[in-house]
Amino acid sequence: MGEVNPVLWEPGERELTGSRMARYRDWLAAEGYGDFPDYHALHAWSVSELESFWASIWRYADIHATRPYDRVLGERAMPGAQWFPGARLNFAENLLRHAFGKRRDEQALVSVTECREAVRLSHAELVAQVGALQGFLREQGVGAGDRVAGLVANTHEALVAMLATTGLGAVWSSASPDFGAAGVLDRFGQIEPTVLVAVNGYGYNGKLFPRMDVIREVMTKLPGLRAVVSIANLPHADHPEGELVYPWESVLAEYAGAEPRFEPLPADHPVYILYSSGTTGVPKCIVHGAAGILLNHAKELSLHGDMAHGDTLFYFTTCGWMMWNWMVSGLMTGARLMLFDGSPAHPSLDVCWAMAEQESLTHFGTSARYLGTCRKAGLVPGRDHDLSRLRIIFSTGSPLLPEDYDWVYQAVKPDLLLSSISGGTDICGCFVGGTPLLPVRRGEIQCRLLGVDARAYTPEGEDGGHQRGELVCLQPLPSMPVRFWNDPDGKRYRGAYFERFPGVWAHGDFVRFTGHGGAVIYGRSDATLNPRGVRIGTAEIYRQVETIEEIADSLVVGRPLAGDVEVVLLVVPAPGVKVDAALEQRIRGRIRDNTTPRHVPRHIISVEQIPYTRSGKKVELAVARLLQGDSGADNRAALANPEALDRIAAAVVHYFGED
Repeated sequence: MGEVNPVLWEPGERELTGSRMARYRDWLAAEGYGDFPDYHALHAWSVSELESFWASIWRYADIHATRPYDRVLGERAMPGAQWFPGARLNFAENLLRHAFGKRRDEQALVSVTECREAVRLSHAELVAQVGALQGFLREQGVGAGDRVAGLVANTHEALVAMLATTGLGAVWSSASPDFGAAGVLDRFGQIEPTVLVAVNGYGYNGKLFPRMDVIREVMTKLPGLRAVVSIANLPHADHPEGELVYPWESVLAEYAGAEPRFEPLPADHPVYILYSSGTTGVPKCIVHGAAGILLNHAKELSLHGDMAHGDTLFYFTTCGWMMWNWMVSGLMTGARLMLFDGSPAHPSLDVCWAMAEQESLTHFGTSARYLGTCRKAGLVPGRDHDLSRLRIIFSTGSPLLPEDYDWVYQAVKPDLLLSSISGGTDICGCFVGGTPLLPVRRGEIQCRLLGVDARAYTPEGEDGGHQRGELVCLQPLPSMPVRFWNDPDGKRYRGAYFERFPGVWAHGDFVRFTGHGGAVIYGRSDATLNPRGVRIGTAEIYRQVETIEEIADSLVVGRPLAGDVEVVLLVVPAPGVKVDAALEQRIRGRIRDNTTPRHVPRHIISVEQIPYTRSGKKVELAVARLLQGDSGADNRAALANPEALDRIAAAVVHYFGED
């Protein structure tokens, strides 16, 4: 594995001397932390001097606290690291730091949806709405530790509700409104919210979807609910009714003028409850603390993302994906947010690139799947739109194909930083990602992030160096979960990350770190294939199959057989294409020529669609279980297209027979 992937972009003078990462490096030298000639030296210091590094981030990010911390790390164990004991701070106050000074009249956000006119709020207007909603929440008795749940679209109201909630010391938890009642209750039923904030519907792909039936059912099955704040996201649709229901606009009008409050609380006080995908059972409720999210997002957005005042950040996400929580932390950097709720393919696949021009985006975030779809559709956004201000594209959700790196630099813009990032809901952030100080190589994530002591472990628990292995983290991160909800002895938490290698975080990805510090993700390690005892990652096969013009999508799983594993490839043909013997031969030939004979699928099955989670990730485990004749544990409410499993089941039965 000694190949060196070609460089597609190199940092220029602006990045090497004027980026936020470069300024941070120079600040470290001026403050006596040390001189770091390149990013690799900086990273080595950040993991060897972990407490000094995170103390420097606290200072450089100018975290506001009413009481300073006693020390950076009180307890260093994993799990159980205690970050910044003694500190008292408020999460929302830190995000809103630019709202109270000379920038208060500048635009804080623009909110665009398919079903309403665009909304633009200044920092002052944002704070006024936060104060008003807080007045209502206080009237309902909401205080520190209470939960406020949002069944919300990615609009300004969701951001206001989160800031109002966390400002009071309550805990915010949100889900996308396209969930059915069972999916919502799988999540919110576990955390027992005091207040529910809910849209009356949403628009997607040119259609309107009222959600009254879902809200009514959810209201009746959350017994501790004191109030429901209803947002008229569909202006002409009905609202839920009842004595617990309060329209959003009425709440803001009644409590207009209320001053926002920011309760100072311990550094590990919960601010978010996020959820695992829940495709194989009830989702895990992952609790994140205030300081951990603030510090980690300050590092990732400001330094690695080179984000500051004057920038505009867009990320295509829903409020049920951690990328929403990641994106809204952009407020802390001084950047303006662009919120979008709708389909990225309506009225055409070009809609997001058109918004990039209209709103002069500097930072464009999306999924690897979206970039691949744009490539296959032949889009040339750089020709069709003025993207002169665009500096960084973020991509996550799945490994980014090398061909999609090519497409970005050929069809979008040659002089931008393509930052492929990989992490998870578990840390509400990234282990590996981009930096303005290093080149971008085709098919590679640029680096381990600062403060992240990530390695590739062998099955025996040893550092595999540049071999493929389990992505692990040897030292604690501030954004590792505070705990799981309803897990008083920590058993589920330890089982999720620390059971495989005691004292070491095992993330569940299959990875290789290159000789020059980059990373290649090969998919989830729990979906790793082992034909004839050799471990291969599913992404290695996707990299070959999904560049074939006749294939629109694919999914690969292992099928146990006589003590071995057969590789089974499901393919969705492009419109008008039939998967015949000649195409199967081409697929197998492409895989064999560019990987190894062990990667070649034993079976290729044509299907109508591939199942995805609501955050756009392929669902390999549920299909693997289906091939084993066990689908009872799968939670279809967690899927964006649960009908895909039924159609795959029919195709598998047709292919293999009833057995």
